Amino acid sequence: MELEALLRNHRIIRAIGFDDAPFIRHSHNPVGVAGVVCANTRFEGMVWGEIEADGWDATDILCELLLESKFLPQLHVVLLDGISLGGFNLVNLPLLAQRLQRPCIAVMRRQPDLNAIKQAMQRLPQLERRLEILRQAGSIYEYPPFYFQVCGADPQVSVQVLKRLTDCGHVPEALRLAHLIAAAVVKGESGRQA
Repeated sequence: MELEALLRNHRIIRAIGFDDAPFIRHSHNPVGVAGVVCANTRFEGMVWGEIEADGWDATDILCELLLESKFLPQLHVVLLDGISLGGFNLVNLPLLAQRLQRPCIAVMRRQPDLNAIKQAMQRLPQLERRLEILRQAGSIYEYPPFYFQVCGADPQVSVQVLKRLTDCGHVPEALRLAHLIAAAVVKGESGRQA
């Protein structure tokens, strides 16, 4: 069922939210990624994977985690904590939406400083390829408290979905829980800010 119909009929929206775990830069260790499944704001399950810090495998790993899971048939939307996981391992948002056949929304806490991001990426190989993935993610929409990029859904519908999936604060519950769980797995306890 499409997101608009789910909203209109007050149906449950099942989302998975992905966030990366804290990691030490330049350590060459894999970076954990938690994917938390919520029905509206109720926790229903999770997946866990690993990506390469500043690498190129984030899109493939997220696809593998979902295409091989029991959760995909139930999911209506995929949420990301921005398109950048494990440093600058960028998720190709249109490709992710196409491969999973689900709308994908990259949520940000604030309007990103694109100049600072481009500056930081210059220290990494294949800058132009990274910039192209950044461009392909599309426009950043501002509907405070939400800032997001979306592929596969209308921005106005997306903001209504984000509101439905957010319990309190400015972060959809699936992303908030993914952030807390990823930090707890690595550090032994969850951090303060989610």
